[in-house]
Amino acid sequence: MSQPEKRLYRSRSNRMLAGVCGGLAEFFSLDVSLVRLGFVVGVILGAGSLAVVYLIMLIVVPEEPQSAVPVPPVEQQQQ
Repeated sequence: MSQPEKRLYRSRSNRMLAGVCGGLAEFFSLDVSLVRLGFVVGVILGAGSLAVVYLIMLIVVPEEPQSAVPVPPVEQQQQ
């Protein structure tokens, strides 16, 4: 049995700036806070080179399709 193909997208639901870290976290099944922390530490220690990687991913990685975003349930109106 084959598993569905996993694709890397910029997240619509877990985003602070552009959803790059949220998309990476979803793709690798990690906590989004750890990925964001890793990017911040990498930018500081890498003299900004990871910021260039973030900008490239912002341009290259497509945004998550609208149909993949879970829709919150509509609250029932009281009569």
